[in-house]
Amino acid sequence: MTTPPPSPRLNALATAVPGHDIHQSFIDWATPRLSDERARAIFTRMAARSGIAHRWSVLPPTADGGSPVAAGGFYDVPGLPPTSVRMRAYADHAPELAMQAIAGLGDMLDPARITHLVVASCTGFVAPGIDQIIARRLGLSVAVERVLIGFMGCYAGVTALRTARHIVRSEPDAVVLVVSVELSTLHLSLADEPEPLLAMLQFSDGAAAGIVSAAPHGLALGEGRSLALGASEDLIRWDIGDRGFEMTLSGEVPGRLREALADGPVQRALFGDGGPPPLLAVHAGGRSVLDAVEHALGVAPEALSDSRSVLARFGNMSSATILFVLADMMARGAKGPGIAIAFGPGLAAEAIRFGA
Repeated sequence: MTTPPPSPRLNALATAVPGHDIHQSFIDWATPRLSDERARAIFTRMAARSGIAHRWSVLPPTADGGSPVAAGGFYDVPGLPPTSVRMRAYADHAPELAMQAIAGLGDMLDPARITHLVVASCTGFVAPGIDQIIARRLGLSVAVERVLIGFMGCYAGVTALRTARHIVRSEPDAVVLVVSVELSTLHLSLADEPEPLLAMLQFSDGAAAGIVSAAPHGLALGEGRSLALGASEDLIRWDIGDRGFEMTLSGEVPGRLREALADGPVQRALFGDGGPPPLLAVHAGGRSVLDAVEHALGVAPEALSDSRSVLARFGNMSSATILFVLADMMARGAKGPGIAIAFGPGLAAEAIRFGA
């Protein structure tokens, strides 16, 4: 008789954000950059309707409490800091924020039992990698197996969970530490048009850490889904420039998502013949993205309440965001069946089912 593979579960999940709220200071910096009165009015209206109340940055306040864009702040240099300076900041701050999230696991984390480490991060590069830095700081075994998922964008958190699931299915005794850490506020760029400023308005810093194993508690992790949407590869881009990573987030993204998700074959590819499950953990990529998903799937507004709450409290933290949504669901005792789904460069969707 063939032994069935183990049932991987997300046993615990913890999150962390820095203590510096930069949302309003960014709006105050961006608004006067728009010289055209109509463009300024559009930006002001869209900022007010963004559904975001707070965004957090690892960049410290100035000596007199100012933001990173204030006099004496990180960005107060001619032409803004070069990519090399931003990557040094990533090397300093990303491990610290990741360790804060890991500390939130408390007694659920026993470093001596960790067999695998899966890290997702697309907002910086350092070598030795952040996976090695985390492993050293935690005192993990020198033989721990490491996977670093980089530069995939906002859906990399789903990919990290799916990778952990595959590991546990193939190695029943595996205990996988999953970490996502993103420092999006390292990539401010100079802009004087509403669309790029509204794109930057979404992003924030955050980290999440979870344990995936065959232990019989937590959310069961089911099969994954991947879907690349045609004729949309230029709608979300993330290019490395001389002054940070340059984000392209087209205003056409919500409409493209709504059109795609309303299509029967696309819905079946993501959800199967049964349609969307009762619980939807949707990447909080922006209010218009969540609105597009809600309308395309024909679900009630409260179906995305966890995603909207995360967006309001934290903004879009790239790959960590979907883990924040799942953390909220776990905290309130949600059991599933459900699906976690995130969208990113490509335009593509990555998803994973979860249950009781």
